[in-house]
Amino acid sequence: MQASIESTGNLERRLSFSLPEDRLQTHISGRLGEIARTTRIKGFRPGKVPAKVIEQRFGAQVRGEAVDGLLRETFDAAIREHDLRVVGSPRIDPGEQGDLSFVATVELVPEFGEIDVAKLSVVRHVAEIGDADIDQMIENLRQQRRTWEPVARGAQEGDLVALETFSQAGDERLPAEGTEKGTIIVGQNMMFETIEKALVGLAKGEEKTLDVDFPADWRVEALAGKTVQVTVKVTEVSEESLPEVDDAFIKSFGVKAGDVEQFRKDIRANLERELKGALMNRLRREVGEQLIAAYSSVELPPRLVENEARAMLAQQVEQIRRSGRDPGQVPADAHEGFKDAAAKRVLVGLLVGEVARINDLKLEPKRLNETMRLIASTYEEPEQVIEMYRNDPQLMSGLQNRVMEEQVIDWIAERAQHTEETLSFQDAIRG
Repeated sequence: MQASIESTGNLERRLSFSLPEDRLQTHISGRLGEIARTTRIKGFRPGKVPAKVIEQRFGAQVRGEAVDGLLRETFDAAIREHDLRVVGSPRIDPGEQGDLSFVATVELVPEFGEIDVAKLSVVRHVAEIGDADIDQMIENLRQQRRTWEPVARGAQEGDLVALETFSQAGDERLPAEGTEKGTIIVGQNMMFETIEKALVGLAKGEEKTLDVDFPADWRVEALAGKTVQVTVKVTEVSEESLPEVDDAFIKSFGVKAGDVEQFRKDIRANLERELKGALMNRLRREVGEQLIAAYSSVELPPRLVENEARAMLAQQVEQIRRSGRDPGQVPADAHEGFKDAAAKRVLVGLLVGEVARINDLKLEPKRLNETMRLIASTYEEPEQVIEMYRNDPQLMSGLQNRVMEEQVIDWIAERAQHTEETLSFQDAIRG
């Protein structure tokens, strides 16, 4: 197989090649023969369907599959022949020498020169889980299961208050008729501060009118920059009721015996998993920042960066949709706002790949299995989750890439100049 190569940029090459006609026909004939022996068509005995009928019914599909398979094989051979280190997906277009000729445009890994990780300076954060962290987690779980009991007294900080409001801004009333209804927990800054403070002391059925100075950038245009009369009426005051940490409470979290010590052990295991992920994210960010600073002048494959920027935009749009909001019409050039972040992500990814290649780092099966079991342990049926990963090549590939990246990040951090900084558990997971 002969393939010509043309340089169309510092990091772009164009490969022109043709598929071998004889191999294509051999593959097509063989596949049509297999189909003829096994297919069942009404009016013909098995294995006796005429070749012409098989060709008419399956020829186009078989040819398409054969071309796709041979195209991948031929392209890979061309890449090996010219010793190209390709990044991203190639763009393959029809050539000008017939329907079996193609032109593949590819981008290459930049030349980074010597990657000396010993010159990097990395801060490795460490943290431990104490009894106080477990106590705090139990308190958080109680908060999640809290109920609200109506009370006759005035509202206090921490109470759930149901209220009705309306505003008078000059001649304009908001809303024009009736009131806006809602609920807030006093002291959690869920409303404008002046209004929220005015609720303290108000009992069910009581109301208050107050002057509120709204800032110029307030989200409601009719109120922005104005002094507005706001009337609030309390329709219900409720105080929180927290569940006791008893057998029933503990059993509701899957600890069948209701044993408090086992409950605390399970919580510690969950916090350790959370902490491990948080510390790795910190280390990934720390190593990434050092790599970016050291190699920011390296030219990057432009199409790879653009594709990453578009992927980041798509991810943000999807997050907006999942939150129940409407992202609206996304401008055609919206991805441009992600270009800088995308370039940094691409740079770190390429450098991590190069470090792994140069130092012949291989994925550690033990680490992969540990990570997979760690993920599975967050589900009710861990073994089913593990089986799902093992039976889904795409899912497993994503996990392998993640574990390999973490493995290389650890390898870099161990060999860089590094210092340790101790954090509390809460500070560690906050970052």
